[in-house]
Amino acid sequence: MQNLEIVRLERTKGVELIAEEESGGKFQFSKEGAGFILPKLLNDREHYLSFLIQVEEEHSLAMTLTVYVCGESAPAFTVRFGLLPKVKIPIVLDLEWMDANELFPEAPRGALKMVCHGKRVARQEIEKIVLSTMPCFHQVKCLISDLSLTEEYPDIPKLPKKILVDRFGQSAWKDWPGKIRDDEELKCRLNAQLDKGDGYPFADWSSYGGWKEKKLTAGTGYFSKCKKEGRWWLTDPEGYAFFSMGPDCVGAGGDCRIDGVEQWLDWLPDREDKAFSTMFSESARRGKKNRIVNFSFFQANLYRAFGESWREKWEKMLCRQLKNCGMNTLGNWSDARLFGRTGIPYVTSLPEFPSTEKNIFRDFPDVFSEEYKAEAVRCAKALLPRKDDPLMIGYFLRNEPAWAFVDQLMLADEVLYNPKRTACKEALIKFLAERYGGIEQLNQAWNADFESFSTLYQPQRDCSERSAHTKEDLREFSKKMLRAYVEIPASECRKVDPNHMILGMRWAWISNPDLMVGWENFDVFSINCYAVDPTEKIQQVVDLGVDLPVLIGEFHFGALDAGPCATGLEGVRNQRERGLAYHNYCESVAAHKNGVGCHYFQCYDQFVLGRFDGENYNIGLFDITSCAYPEMLEQIKECSSQIYKIADGEVRKCKRDVESIPMIAY
Repeated sequence: MQNLEIVRLERTKGVELIAEEESGGKFQFSKEGAGFILPKLLNDREHYLSFLIQVEEEHSLAMTLTVYVCGESAPAFTVRFGLLPKVKIPIVLDLEWMDANELFPEAPRGALKMVCHGKRVARQEIEKIVLSTMPCFHQVKCLISDLSLTEEYPDIPKLPKKILVDRFGQSAWKDWPGKIRDDEELKCRLNAQLDKGDGYPFADWSSYGGWKEKKLTAGTGYFSKCKKEGRWWLTDPEGYAFFSMGPDCVGAGGDCRIDGVEQWLDWLPDREDKAFSTMFSESARRGKKNRIVNFSFFQANLYRAFGESWREKWEKMLCRQLKNCGMNTLGNWSDARLFGRTGIPYVTSLPEFPSTEKNIFRDFPDVFSEEYKAEAVRCAKALLPRKDDPLMIGYFLRNEPAWAFVDQLMLADEVLYNPKRTACKEALIKFLAERYGGIEQLNQAWNADFESFSTLYQPQRDCSERSAHTKEDLREFSKKMLRAYVEIPASECRKVDPNHMILGMRWAWISNPDLMVGWENFDVFSINCYAVDPTEKIQQVVDLGVDLPVLIGEFHFGALDAGPCATGLEGVRNQRERGLAYHNYCESVAAHKNGVGCHYFQCYDQFVLGRFDGENYNIGLFDITSCAYPEMLEQIKECSSQIYKIADGEVRKCKRDVESIPMIAY
């Protein structure tokens, strides 16, 4: 074990760090974000950087470990992680993550989500590492102690005993208007929502939520797409214009992870209690003997309000809640048991995207293997049960591939770096041999000294940086891989289900223009776009040559005045501004000639202690007790009432004043 000392304070992003009690490890970080440099210790065999930290605020905090390499001013690699307030938490960062093979490493219990961004970094390349806060909307204080670097995974102290969650699954230390206080209040609130009327509140909407003022086609009996006068539309089964709006993750699951943090809960039923026993669930942890344990406070609250018939009443209440405010779509990851029962159209995902035993990088499969083709055939069969359902808008092939989180990733580089003997490597070597004829010609073009083409079976790092020829060759082959990645599963899905639209891949962002390869296989191009205004990102898709409707698969806005203690990926001041920001966003999508819908992430707030991966955001239309955020629903209804006229150009979008704050997200 090697104890670390802070070698010097550093100004980060031009902001000075204020050290209140430096000897005690207590620091005040300015609102723009600041931190300190760690010693240059990473040329040895130590793997684990660990410390204890306590956030002395009312809300969560995001921090980063940022790695800089010699000769580059921009960060090469970062680990972002979240921290709960009010309690001392151990953090362990594995320096092996710098090989870039981990996107979402598992955090120690008590800590929140961790995510790795950036390219592969070798230890000898490192110039400095900075531990810092993310920018925040005010100055924040943390207590940091026991900073150390070890070869073995460190011993982690037990988490302190402290009540952070009340019996309803709400934050115990935080108060806000509308917070549930007792069972009777919960029953009254939910039964009032259950008593709302059925149906959409707009006379000019079809039963599917389409716009009866604009008949675009005769109708096929299924959802489809239509381009008219330069504008893309979706159409409902009757042929009316359709703009898709609704929340993701509509379900009664309630993903509240509790293993290891039971001492922070004010109430947890006995697992043998028949009323609550089915509300516990377990899943495996990667490489660990003990399992992830969830308890659904969400279901427990419904049981308190409605008794044993809670699921039936919840479905009825939910349908009325969504339809009454003008939401016409159940978004991705919604409970399949709702499909066809609520009368609300829905989107879904291919349950399983084809994979291979040997991956190229992260989750990118060996796409030229026979195994990939066979897996594509197998995975497509999952579409059979719903292929004739008129309420299904379409399906995504997958969501946010982990390999695409590395900006400007050259997949062919990863083929050559990966020591595995893959079909992609065989195809790449054959491609190069046919292009150059002999190894001498390849060496001359690549500025290399390979003995033979067989040398390329050994790991080669960053070949695309050797010369202009290597970059051109490897980019061309990477695009061949991308085309196979898209075309093979899309083709098999079309064979199984010719009735429904393929809605694309739901890219997290367009990290590389080459991601557009194969767009012709989709009916709709989908991206997830966390922004105040998505117009630029939609236009980016169009400018890169895609002539398709564009659907936003995820966006949200969070605040800190109610519910959980983090904002998510876009922050605003309060619940009222969350509703206004939603209104602005949807109108911007509708105003774009390619925009055909946007799905809000997500229906319900996340758990204050974190879902399965540690996200704990106040982003729901409803809180953990199923009570609505009225400011949100009011703006959603007002937005929905005008959305078709904005899409058709009859009404211009209107920008409402909203003050953004730096996100608290991980």
